[in-house]
Amino acid sequence: MSPLSLPALVAPLAASAPVEQAPDLDYGLLSPMIAVFAAGVLGVLVEAFVPRPRRRAVQLALALVGVGAAFVLTVAQVGLLPTGGAGVGVAFATVAVDRPTLFIQGTILVLAFISLLLIAENRQNESAFAAQAAAVPGSEEEREHVIAGSQHTEVYPLVMFAVLGMQLFPAANDFLTMFIALEVMSLPLYLLCGLARRRRLFSQEAAVKYFLLGAFSSAFFLFGIAMIYGYAGSVQFGAIFEAVGGNGAGVVENGEPLLLLGIAMVGVGLLFKVGAVPFHNWKPDVYQGAPTPITALMASCTLVAAFGALLRVFYVAFGGAVWDWRPMMWVVAVLTMVVAAVIAVTQRDIKRLLAYSSVVHAGFILTAVVAASPEGLAGAMFYLAAYGFTTIGAFAVVTLVRTHEGGAEAGELSQWAGLGRTSPLLAGALALFLLAFAGIPLTSGFIGKFAVFEAAVAAGATPLVVVGVLSSAVTAFFYVRIIVLMFFSDPAEQGPRVLRPGGLTGSVIGIGAAATIVLGVFPGPVLDHLLPQPTESAGQAEAGVAPIDMFVR
Repeated sequence: MSPLSLPALVAPLAASAPVEQAPDLDYGLLSPMIAVFAAGVLGVLVEAFVPRPRRRAVQLALALVGVGAAFVLTVAQVGLLPTGGAGVGVAFATVAVDRPTLFIQGTILVLAFISLLLIAENRQNESAFAAQAAAVPGSEEEREHVIAGSQHTEVYPLVMFAVLGMQLFPAANDFLTMFIALEVMSLPLYLLCGLARRRRLFSQEAAVKYFLLGAFSSAFFLFGIAMIYGYAGSVQFGAIFEAVGGNGAGVVENGEPLLLLGIAMVGVGLLFKVGAVPFHNWKPDVYQGAPTPITALMASCTLVAAFGALLRVFYVAFGGAVWDWRPMMWVVAVLTMVVAAVIAVTQRDIKRLLAYSSVVHAGFILTAVVAASPEGLAGAMFYLAAYGFTTIGAFAVVTLVRTHEGGAEAGELSQWAGLGRTSPLLAGALALFLLAFAGIPLTSGFIGKFAVFEAAVAAGATPLVVVGVLSSAVTAFFYVRIIVLMFFSDPAEQGPRVLRPGGLTGSVIGIGAAATIVLGVFPGPVLDHLLPQPTESAGQAEAGVAPIDMFVR
């Protein structure tokens, strides 16, 4: 073959080959996540090049600026959405930008900003984090780092990467992007849970348990994705919705077992992250063993992100199969509310009690998921925001109450006896948060429970609401028990020492208390923003159809 004949052969091949185009990335819509990612990357560079004495101040400023800028950009995007409430897809529709996503992302960023203040606080001139995580607990190396005043400033970029995953998790519009977001969110948290300054072995045990169970749940999630792909021939939520609800057949004949198994396994992965029963066993141990500021971050931001992803998956991808997954959610919601409430009554450690409280509240939010209606979606998002502020405030109080001897946090409930007499303001703040958890009127907890229960009743799930009300009564018992212990019991001889709140921790408690009261007294503006306009819910009159019109498909 002569060289002159090559172009003649190559030309037809080139003409028939598809032309690859670069992704159409709207960096403006992705800017909140880019800001957090940039802060995380710069934080890594700070660890490499900034002198050790200056790292903490630089890292804290960088993290706060990154999260603050991301929040401003998120708020700015609300006005850029198309008229009527519909959102847009970004990066080949792998990322969705719509009203529910922006609200959830904004909530995550506000709660992350507050958590960073709690993380940065130095109590008695010591951080909540280990001086050197790589040192063996109790070793001479660890002792040298403690004496030298070493601080783990790597915490800040790890938090930034975790927040990035939390932002992407509820915005993912296909299962592969969602899985990547899940791992980006989880891996830094596995590390952060093992960095407690005191009770190092217990903290490391909690981190290992969280990692192993998290990896196990991720395997279920991936297996479920494979089955959904086998049924629908796609991992994109819009295509899955069309396969499930459009013609109900998928791409394989008699493929309904694949769909049901896929929904169940994907549900396992997501329900693990929200801590629903029977996938809750990691929560008490991890909440108790992790540094308390990280526990506050997980109890607020991670819960919001996980429920945002769960709402998107079940309302969008599986929106046409409501009658298939609703019985499963009924069972999980009932088990979560009942089992967690009963076990919480037996707890004697404050952090474990708050962990089981978090599980119970996950059950309350699941009643709104079962509703599968615009009102249920609005109620769930309001509940997530209200609970996030309250739980951060409660854990901020926990960081200030220490044992009389060693200076570690006073976890045993008996050590909190008489706290209302020695530190009335601190005990009063915790009492406010506990009353909000119990759902007492004029607190954000009451409005949140009313919103989710009302949506469930409107959707015909009245028996589920009855279970929820009874569980609320049980949880109110152990919340009130703590209040009685603080204000009506005599202080123990070796009672706890209460640290004077620093400016950062005091701000966290103040913001949590203010949000708890404001959202309880004036919830209207937030709820009105969350509820869809009549045009947004058009076409949803048929019972059992999820409000997918509020989401990008």
